[in-house]
Amino acid sequence: MVGYLLTILATALGLLVVDVIVPGVDIANFPTALIAAVVIGLVNAFIAPIIKVLSLPFTFITLGLFSFVVNGILLWLASAIVPGFTMSGIVAFILAPIILSFVSTFLNKYFAERGTN
Repeated sequence: MVGYLLTILATALGLLVVDVIVPGVDIANFPTALIAAVVIGLVNAFIAPIIKVLSLPFTFITLGLFSFVVNGILLWLASAIVPGFTMSGIVAFILAPIILSFVSTFLNKYFAERGTN
């Protein structure tokens, strides 16, 4: 249970970093980032597998580069669901999922190491 909460916290903090770095991403406040983190988790759990299977031919043809587009679509979908979280522009569409992935992976590893001590 604590692991799930830390993952949500890491994703929310990652979203706030993305808000600062990427133009076109706007998150109103920290509670909005927490709600967006939960929605991103649900989108990745339920919708992402379906979209990834349907886009598999494009992913093969582009040697995996289409997966960036799929991740952008999934993050945009989460932003469409959560009020106070908006994404606009191609830069946000491509860069936001990449930066979010790096930041949340780093924070998840950090939390995991701190939790084992």
